[in-house]
Amino acid sequence: MSDEILINATPVQTRVALVESGVLQEVWVERRSHKGLVGNIYLGKVMRVLPGMQAAFVDIGLERASFLHASDLVSLDENGVETRSDAEREIRAVVSEGQTVVVQVVKDPLGSKGARLTTHLSLSSRYLVYMPHTRHIGISQRIEAEEERDRLRGLVQQVLADAGQPEAGGFIVRTAAEGVAREGIEDDVRILLKLWESVTEAARHASAPALIHEDLPLAMRTLRDEVRGNIEKVRVDSPEVAERLARFAAQFVPEVAGRIEHFAGDRPIFDLYGVEDEIEKALGKRVQLKSGGYLIIDQTEAMTTIDVNTGAFVGSRNLEETILKTNLEAAGALARQLRVRNLGGIIIIDFIDMKDPEHRRQVLRNLERALERDHARTAISPLSDLGLVQMTRKRTRESLERTLCETCATCQGRGTVKSAETVCYEIFREILREARSYDNDTLLVLAAQSVVDRLLDEESGNVADLEEQIGKTIRFQVESIYTQEQYDVVLL
Repeated sequence: MSDEILINATPVQTRVALVESGVLQEVWVERRSHKGLVGNIYLGKVMRVLPGMQAAFVDIGLERASFLHASDLVSLDENGVETRSDAEREIRAVVSEGQTVVVQVVKDPLGSKGARLTTHLSLSSRYLVYMPHTRHIGISQRIEAEEERDRLRGLVQQVLADAGQPEAGGFIVRTAAEGVAREGIEDDVRILLKLWESVTEAARHASAPALIHEDLPLAMRTLRDEVRGNIEKVRVDSPEVAERLARFAAQFVPEVAGRIEHFAGDRPIFDLYGVEDEIEKALGKRVQLKSGGYLIIDQTEAMTTIDVNTGAFVGSRNLEETILKTNLEAAGALARQLRVRNLGGIIIIDFIDMKDPEHRRQVLRNLERALERDHARTAISPLSDLGLVQMTRKRTRESLERTLCETCATCQGRGTVKSAETVCYEIFREILREARSYDNDTLLVLAAQSVVDRLLDEESGNVADLEEQIGKTIRFQVESIYTQEQYDVVLL
């Protein structure tokens, strides 16, 4: 089966799915109400400088102030070229409160944290990333052939020289440029230099805080960044969006134009390809493996933990072989889950304990191979003595769960609620407090159905003893809108 990109576009949101050999690998969601900010350039105003954190909070017009660390601040010489130094700079020597600064978002607001900013500005096109404040020409590490790397570096230098702008800035040649002709590089250089002119012009006339450059919408970014040689089709379910993408491709990525196809099927495109089912599964904790084993994935504020279990898999030879097969399958499955769920930050993987050192090496190699296709940067540590693998995955946007879900109003994100029995005993303590504080004959308890049922059944003897102890009558009333943890004790 071929690799495809599916685009489900509606007026309120755009969803993009990367499907490799019929299996969902990645999902991106962009909603009109809160678009991703990565790549946007703002004229911001420094609100606070924190010397202890070597950072500043910058107002770029968002609900929460954004974060700019000293390491993300560029020092420019008189020619506007970035100067590099190993010496650590004092943040107050670089920025001050009230100062305006041109910044770019490198990480969307995540949870309670504001956006992460940098002054290392860059603009992206199909084949190139332009860095106006450097003079360096770099080549993507995924282009391995030294001859091709030299050709591309020379091509960029020649295009700049022929344009009379050899000192126009620095460039990184992207993976998609492998094998591209001079015309492709020329077009991208021209577009990026024009775009930078418009950004600098907007910055001169704007009043902080202000957005001065917005990155492309999700569907167009997908054409620019994700459609490589292995992608055979880009199927779009909206005729209007398909037409816009075709025009965009014809102008900026002509080699992709022939792969764009309007999907006009009767069934929704994500249903037909099983993407909806996969998204639903990716919101759950448990991932079933074909062998009968399973993964438990827990995403928390601090880190993500993944537990590997044999489950119903008993194997056909011995325990060590069963554990090895489960761990090998789990390594491939969890690498895919990291991409589908877009899990980032610190990730701890608890593989089933293996005694054989060779088995441990095999599992780690399998995990590394499975992560090679992941575009996000990852770093993996060896298996610890406890059988744990610690790894990190670069996170620039919210995970799928945080994008599609919100904190449970009942448990407030704990994942559990107090049992009806626990709530009953809390009510008994509250009744004692009320009885000692006020002189009245009757108390009314308002609670959820499950709690009232227990008070009138299993706890009825305790209620009778309590009534005798305080010398008052206790009545109960079900409140259908109360959660199991909510209750009130009212004086009558």
